[in-house]
Amino acid sequence: MTTPTTDAMMRLAVEQANGVKGTTYPNPPVGAVIVDRDGQVAGVGATQPPSGPHAEVMALRRAGQRALGGTAVVTLEPCNHHGRTPPCVDALVAAGVSRVVYAVSDPNEVAAGGAARLADAGIEVVPGVLTDEVTRGPLREWLHKQRTGLPHVTWKFATSVDGRSAAADGSSQWITSPAARADVHRRRAVIDAIVVGTGTVFADDPALTARLADGSLAEHQPLRVVVGYREVSSEAKVLNDDSRTMVIRTHDPHEVIKFLADRTDVLLEGGPTLAGAFLRAGAVDRIIAYVAPILLGGPITAVDDVGVLSIAHAQRWRFDGVEPIGPDVLLSLVPG
Repeated sequence: MTTPTTDAMMRLAVEQANGVKGTTYPNPPVGAVIVDRDGQVAGVGATQPPSGPHAEVMALRRAGQRALGGTAVVTLEPCNHHGRTPPCVDALVAAGVSRVVYAVSDPNEVAAGGAARLADAGIEVVPGVLTDEVTRGPLREWLHKQRTGLPHVTWKFATSVDGRSAAADGSSQWITSPAARADVHRRRAVIDAIVVGTGTVFADDPALTARLADGSLAEHQPLRVVVGYREVSSEAKVLNDDSRTMVIRTHDPHEVIKFLADRTDVLLEGGPTLAGAFLRAGAVDRIIAYVAPILLGGPITAVDDVGVLSIAHAQRWRFDGVEPIGPDVLLSLVPG
């Protein structure tokens, strides 16, 4: 049985997980909260970079003796294997918690089984709390990687309300508001790689970095990936020292994904040609669109041919989220 308080603690664990996205690969970004016997937060934690402690261990360290008889609230079922670090179930049992609440069962066969181990130790286990919020939130990309073995690809674009990515003269700065652009930089700061085509590099000369509100570089920078056969000038911003860059000589989206197989969270930011190629190939797992309340008209659309010849063959997507971003609207879509 769960309570509003349990839900609130899980949302606090989600906040912890979101705070470490982009830093934990190959481990998932997990958050944990330890609640003492009086129902008060005793410690919070999140997965540390590889070889560092997992979320439960961090939260237990901060809780200290207050964990005894308390509840652990975790976004992912505590792991049951000895990898770079000992099993989290061992730490929970040793700390003397009486109850463990988690959102998502671990799909990794090597790490699974933590719930059963905890139950065998006499600890009450409550699974499935706010599962949807966690699977659509901090664990979205990692769970996709576990299911498919492939990185999760999100196509991000900005558009006018009539679907134009630039005015007729080609100008596109700025379609969306500062609030929307800040949100893009926040997303860049937690992803593994960002992909554009050579056309975007020649047209816009983007740096493809994640920046903070003051213009400085964020601590985490994505791998910058440039796709296409044309040579990129050594003076291009995408080749500067702000982050690492990979140039892939191909037009095949599946080849790009193969090159990025060791990544989990990939953001596609290319222009209409690259977006069309990925959509035709079925290589997009999510769409996020920043839609500005302006009209541009003209021929420059957000995406080129996606292989649809009639309405009967339209690609079907469903809304995964809609939220205001300043004067703009952010739409999130997943395959229908």
